Amino acid sequence: MTTLSKGANLQVEAASVRVVLGWRPGPGVPDLDASALLLAGGGRVRSDGDFVFYNQPVHASGAVRHLGKRPGADALEVNLAALEPGVERVALCASADGGTFGRVPGLHLLLLDAGSGVELVRFEMTAGPETAFVSGELYRRAGVWKFRAVGQGYASGLAGLATDFGITVDDAPAPAATVPAPVPAPATVPAPATVPAPAAVPAPVAVPTPAAVPAPVPAPAPAVRMVKGEERLPEDMRGRLSLRKQQVAVSLGKNGAAGVTARVVLVLDASGSMSALYSRGTVASVVERMAAVAAQLDDDGEMQAWTFATNPARLPDLAVGDLPEWLRLHVRVGQMSLFGRRKAPRGLLPGQVDMRQVGFQNEEQKVIAEVRAYVRDHPAAAPTLVLFFSDGGVYRNAEIERELREAVEEPVFWQFVGLGRAGFGVLERFDTMPGRRVDNVGFFAVDDIDRLSDAELYDRLLSEFPSWLGEARRAGILR
Repeated sequence: MTTLSKGANLQVEAASVRVVLGWRPGPGVPDLDASALLLAGGGRVRSDGDFVFYNQPVHASGAVRHLGKRPGADALEVNLAALEPGVERVALCASADGGTFGRVPGLHLLLLDAGSGVELVRFEMTAGPETAFVSGELYRRAGVWKFRAVGQGYASGLAGLATDFGITVDDAPAPAATVPAPVPAPATVPAPATVPAPAAVPAPVAVPTPAAVPAPVPAPAPAVRMVKGEERLPEDMRGRLSLRKQQVAVSLGKNGAAGVTARVVLVLDASGSMSALYSRGTVASVVERMAAVAAQLDDDGEMQAWTFATNPARLPDLAVGDLPEWLRLHVRVGQMSLFGRRKAPRGLLPGQVDMRQVGFQNEEQKVIAEVRAYVRDHPAAAPTLVLFFSDGGVYRNAEIERELREAVEEPVFWQFVGLGRAGFGVLERFDTMPGRRVDNVGFFAVDDIDRLSDAELYDRLLSEFPSWLGEARRAGILR
């Protein structure tokens, strides 16, 4: 038997497999239910019939069955040889009843040969506040079936998970976006420093006073741009913005890029595993901190923005003066629904994205391609800096590499920030990847971005962009 870590994959030789979701039951431990979604090429079901779970235990093709539950285990069987040609993936899902997955000890997934009973794969999983999970997936690649250990949680339950794969339900609860969530001031924002007076030290008797030494002349404060709309911000947010713009200017000055201008584009991962970061305000805090980068770098202080998971979606441009409302409307989860006829989205406000269309899985290459097309179609005098935030689970390595290699000749620098310790695939290898005229990609990961000070965040975020500017000018990519 092979033990896989999150993001790893393995070729499946068996014609039919049994998938067992396992855990240690006990007092206070939620009950779990296994389910499966049969997905076509676009990463979505073809109809509600492609969802196999306890209330719909057998797929019409007979290829996927819910076998039933015993204490501490729930099982499915997937006949890979019998799956219809239009099915490219089978997402292996789970939901928790009576609590979150973080309260489930011993959470794991077993993949067995259904014919012989031999265990093929074991995948140990960890979770937090999620109430639904994609534990793994079976996918077809060049006519061969493989298994990938996914381990992505979803805070809105089975309904939300299924919705993002194209299933719908009547009587969906109101979208979380309609309830404004407070945006906490990040703990990492330094308050304006005050220097305490030194403690009085009595002068020694009979010691002559030394000659006066001229006080050093302080370095001038870096130039900070004022942008339209700042005056409309709440006082506390305006204060944070001012301090952060100054820190951005300091970080640029350290790297010889004082006064540089750039168009800033923000890309936010909205895949299921990001749910906890959205719910606790981390993503909102990231957006607020990145607004300071745009305010300092971009002449108009505005920032273009995208969200993505299975599919990308353009968000309305973020103007600094609209920051509180933008956070309320666009840093959000989508509507949740399960079975029933497809209905028009309910509760969406003007400009909001229907997150059901964005999906659940990580498909970075699609949003990279869309941002590239936007830059080509909207040329600017200044270069473009893309700030791309993701919690990992990267698996489209070849497609991502192709997009970013092709982007080398474009006036764009791609700065990726990894949130947590998940696998970031090819993004981690770009710094040492040969065969490019200039290094157009930066990457760093941080375990807990909320604990990272603004000074350190901006130093890391802007450390490679200035050197790319010089390389790109020498290569004729920038004028």
